[in-house]
Amino acid sequence: MRIEPASATVGAIVTGLDMTRMTDAEWRQLYQAWLDHLVLIVRDQDFTVPQFLGVAERFGRLMPHVVRRTRNAQYPQLTEMGLNTKKADGKVDTSIFARGQGWHTDGPWDWRGTCKATQLYGLEIPSVGGDTWFANMYAAAEALPADLRERLKGVKAEYVYGGHARKGNDLLEPEDRDHTPVAWPVLRVHPETGRTALYINPTHFLRFADMTPEASDALFDELAPHMIKPDWEYHHSWRVHDYVIWDNRCSNHAAAGGYPIEERRIHWRATILE
Repeated sequence: MRIEPASATVGAIVTGLDMTRMTDAEWRQLYQAWLDHLVLIVRDQDFTVPQFLGVAERFGRLMPHVVRRTRNAQYPQLTEMGLNTKKADGKVDTSIFARGQGWHTDGPWDWRGTCKATQLYGLEIPSVGGDTWFANMYAAAEALPADLRERLKGVKAEYVYGGHARKGNDLLEPEDRDHTPVAWPVLRVHPETGRTALYINPTHFLRFADMTPEASDALFDELAPHMIKPDWEYHHSWRVHDYVIWDNRCSNHAAAGGYPIEERRIHWRATILE
């Protein structure tokens, strides 16, 4: 097994490993690399669905994604991304095609538990585009001006699926659309590494808790330029049979899009809770 940094601040590329046959020593090395690098890209994997879900279970507790229409009928813990992207009239369902675009971390809104990680497996990759971008939340916290960091102590942000605009809310079943917002500290201490992340994302953000709307909006506008910066990013260009897993407690990500609508971009996905 070889582990090499994907960028200066986030991500590592792993080669020479069959994840379905890992030794305990390889697993410990891989898990520590994940904590260190926030995102792992393991090349050239060949999974069946049970094997893919079995790998996820080594990282934590599997949970079916809240979007039910993209769950596999036989394996509900498996989300099939990129299928059924067209409506009955043949036109592209833009709510599905654009799903995941915009910087975010998965599951801050999840009322079912703490979203620890997300893993994807690339099955079909378009000829151009379709990259996934990642950003380091630790680096964002460390770069905060001292006075702003001090003011953020004790501040919590509230999240709902799709944020203010409820973007993508129509993908949810009616009974899943109006849950109570979930609150997280903006300066969030990672339970395993002890490091502090600037835990906030613009996609699912609703408001800062216990603030007037005006004060909440002003603080969000002040924080916005500190959330994502190019020096803290890794842009992943997918290959078929890439396995990618990221830590939702300390990284943001975005689907870059930019691929032809008529081409398929198919991934398996699993959601992992603590």
